[in-house]
Amino acid sequence: MANRRKKPRNTTAQPGYWAAKHALAKFGSHVIDGRSRVAHALDQFRDELISDLGGPTAVSTQQRVIVDLAVRTHLMVQSLDNYLLSLGSLVNRRKRCLWPVARERTALADSLAKYMAMLGLQRQAKPVKSLAEYVAEKYGDGKVPGNGQGEDADDAKDAEAANEK
Repeated sequence: MANRRKKPRNTTAQPGYWAAKHALAKFGSHVIDGRSRVAHALDQFRDELISDLGGPTAVSTQQRVIVDLAVRTHLMVQSLDNYLLSLGSLVNRRKRCLWPVARERTALADSLAKYMAMLGLQRQAKPVKSLAEYVAEKYGDGKVPGNGQGEDADDAKDAEAANEK
């Protein structure tokens, strides 16, 4: 028994991979520590998706649910990619077939593509405020500071004075 060789431990190129995978499997996505690199990458991915949909104010509740599903599926696909790349081969040589995890990864990637198609593949422009809404927001009462009449009134007076000369 003393001559037993230890099997090499499967490792991935990404630190914290196994901790994140075990936490996700045991408790769900709400356990991933917000300070970790994984959490920052997921937050960035979520923010980019919401930005592409027109910003937080333009995204409906249904779209937010699909975005959350897409973010979690993206994490699982990336984790499986890291695992598959750490394997020596994608093929089980003994059985001469693809490893089952590769098929599962493909199914997850397909579901991620469906979520993306549901959200839309085209980037959405953020809604733009009208000039009146912008002025009302910027100056409160809807009038531009100056003589109390706004710049348009000043421009009209200047135009009238130029026409009289």
